[in-house]
Amino acid sequence: MISLRYHIVSVASVFLALAVGVVLGSTALSGSLLSGLSGEKGQLASQVSDLQAQRNALDARLTDADSFAGAMGPKIVQGALDQRTVVLITTDTASPADRDAVRQLIQQSGATVTGELQLTSAFTDPSKADQLRQLVTRLQPAGSSFPTAGDPGTLAGALAGSVLLLDKQTARPQSTSAELAAAIGGLTDGGFVKATQGLGPAQLAVVLTSGQAAGDGAGDRAATLARFATQLDRSGAGTVLAGDPGSAEGSGAIGFVRADTSATSVLSTVDNVNTAAGRIATILALKEQLDGGAGRYGIAGNAQAPAPGVAPARS
Repeated sequence: MISLRYHIVSVASVFLALAVGVVLGSTALSGSLLSGLSGEKGQLASQVSDLQAQRNALDARLTDADSFAGAMGPKIVQGALDQRTVVLITTDTASPADRDAVRQLIQQSGATVTGELQLTSAFTDPSKADQLRQLVTRLQPAGSSFPTAGDPGTLAGALAGSVLLLDKQTARPQSTSAELAAAIGGLTDGGFVKATQGLGPAQLAVVLTSGQAAGDGAGDRAATLARFATQLDRSGAGTVLAGDPGSAEGSGAIGFVRADTSATSVLSTVDNVNTAAGRIATILALKEQLDGGAGRYGIAGNAQAPAPGVAPARS
């Protein structure tokens, strides 16, 4: 009996010793682990700090570069569009600040802005596509020829081109003032556009947008605007579709254009119009359009160069 009791006590002692060892070992392990994690945290914090400093330095350099481009812009574009006319067309998402800056640079290039047409959100709304298509068909000026493509973007581009752009060969209006008023008035009444007073036809057009379409029907929205700008280009002496880097993504209008070789062969695009450099590129792209050329400009991966006549940076 005593032997059995001693054996039980001995076994209990062993288990107690093992338990103490496990606890002590766990404590040592936890301390070592925490010490290691603390060291890694310190290293990561240092890396984050270094990266933030590098980013701040790059941002400062970009700001300086953009300020320089802004200061030099008027001199760079001076005379590029002398005695030409340009109509501004903006989407509902386009930045008013970008619009005003582009307008000013157009004027500094020697051109005259003949007015502004704003496309409302309804213009690219897939649920209103049939309504836009039917309205554009009814508003077609007598004697004008529309493409056989039945999508609303192309048809709307043909209508806008026929009343807002001068003939590329003769530089004369392609429709009467009454037809222009009827077309713009009909689109306004339908809720698709808003126009400034005195809007008149021009030789060239700039279509300003911003960001990429989102939500249901995003692809259809981008396609409608892209096809509108492409057909507008075919209707006159030249058009440039300009936006910010987001608009060059897959569901952006510029991204849609750049994925279509038939569109990029005629329509010029600029994906950084939110910067002074991008606005300069827009004016130079208009000049290139007059000369019969087209290109993809800006900073996005699908751009061919920063601006017309500027070699792309080597990677």
